[in-house]
Amino acid sequence: MKVLVTGANGFVGKNLCLALENLKSGKDRTRPELIIEEVFRYDIDNTVEDLEVFAKECDFVFNLAGVNRPENPEDFMKGNFGFASTLLDTLKKHENKCPIMLSSSIQATLIGRYAGGEYGKSKKAGEELFFEYGEQTGAKVCVYRFPNLFGKWCRPNYNSAVATFCNNVANDLPITVNDRDIELELLYIDDLIDEMLNLLQNRESRCEYDGLNPVEKSDGKYCFVPVTHKVTLGEIVDLLYAFAEQPNTLVMPEIANGSFAKKLYSTYLSYLPKEKVCFDLKMNVDDRGSFTELLKTEKCGQFSINVSKPKITKGQHYHHTKWEFFIVVSGHGLIEQRKIGSDEVLRFEVSGDKIQAVHMLPGYTHNIINLSETENLVTVMWANEQFDRNHPDTFFEIV
Repeated sequence: MKVLVTGANGFVGKNLCLALENLKSGKDRTRPELIIEEVFRYDIDNTVEDLEVFAKECDFVFNLAGVNRPENPEDFMKGNFGFASTLLDTLKKHENKCPIMLSSSIQATLIGRYAGGEYGKSKKAGEELFFEYGEQTGAKVCVYRFPNLFGKWCRPNYNSAVATFCNNVANDLPITVNDRDIELELLYIDDLIDEMLNLLQNRESRCEYDGLNPVEKSDGKYCFVPVTHKVTLGEIVDLLYAFAEQPNTLVMPEIANGSFAKKLYSTYLSYLPKEKVCFDLKMNVDDRGSFTELLKTEKCGQFSINVSKPKITKGQHYHHTKWEFFIVVSGHGLIEQRKIGSDEVLRFEVSGDKIQAVHMLPGYTHNIINLSETENLVTVMWANEQFDRNHPDTFFEIV
């Protein structure tokens, strides 16, 4: 399949072209039945001749080209409706009736706060043009009305509040929120791209509109991305500031799989300046080696790394309720555990050559001994709760 992407240098275009190229090269093996032979990229720097060639040879068209913030409002119609006309005329000229997708906007509903907007009018005109083209030619036409988009490579200070907030918080710039309770419907770029690839496989999601809301319908006139998130500006800002504090607190907010928080954190990271990509951790160093907290979670404890110098023994304590994993990743050591009130000692010889996880059992005093005379012993440690200095649940007793 040869795919034409117009607006290829835009936010959605870059992400879509990368996904298509990964399928073409075999880097992405999740859709083995989807064979991409060529990706034609068309943008403002391309020539009319390029469009002629692409329109003649392509098997599918993603029309993402458009104008979001022109200097003159009348340029909305020229940029969004005008190019669409040129594209469809070129396909007609070459009698190419391949399927075609149109990137429209929820503003094309022209209702509520979108009533009378020039941008929405231009998008609505583009939709009608595409539907008419489908009726005239018999080509499959798929019109998507996207809500607010966010994700990596989205341009800040342009048409995305999320991109602006991510960029400003990441770069210590101020942000302004006049009303924290304003709710946005947000569509994450990877969810959008997943739907675009489904579309290439004739597995698109279809709908009709009830006002601003898509209602899934198998034979609906429109297409839509089923996964969106409704979030207030206040919630977005609070999450971003929590992300920004993570290098200081080491606390990672709860980020469930598929959640808005997970997608926002990935987006936020893409705006970090070089000087924030790497940050120092506090090493607690003494004659025995070092102990460094790596990461804390809100509900699943914390991770640390322990370095023991040759022949050094660390630990010699027990916990009532807290439990841990010790995972030696480098060196050669011995872990000992003894149940309080018992003389029986459990011993586990551990090595970075055979990585194992050893439970530190509640009610068992335990230690870790570096058996090497020359090499450090490096241990990754996980505890089921964050360390609380006021309630450490840690009591000294030699194994």
